[in-house]
Amino acid sequence: MLLKKLDEELNLQQAALRIRSQRQELLASNIANADTPQYKAKDIDFKAAMQSAMQQMSGKNPIGQHAGLLQQTNESHLNAVKTNSGDTLYRSLVQGSVDGNTVDMDVERNAYVDNGIRYEAGLTFVTDKLKEVMAAINGNGS
Repeated sequence: MLLKKLDEELNLQQAALRIRSQRQELLASNIANADTPQYKAKDIDFKAAMQSAMQQMSGKNPIGQHAGLLQQTNESHLNAVKTNSGDTLYRSLVQGSVDGNTVDMDVERNAYVDNGIRYEAGLTFVTDKLKEVMAAINGNGS
């Protein structure tokens, strides 16, 4: 029972770290393409991606099926690009630009730093949990 609970916690953290890692890559790409004409800033809806991952872990939403997948209802709408852990969405335009680029550097930098801090917190949680398990196995626990 204890091992099952630990496994569930670590699986949840693994999913969160995977999604955060993918999001970090997208945010870095947005920053790198800040001066690229017609580049559309992308992001992942972390909450929706985690809900999807949790449903997949519980078996309620088999891999490959995503609840609430966005549909293109007009040919001028942008398509969402499917990833393993959620949908990559195009960020809403905050301020228009002459070249059609939708990257807002303030938004991107803030999201990048926030996501990085949350990724590090997730790593710290996993590391601490594994240290607890090792201490219990070695008999050094309190």
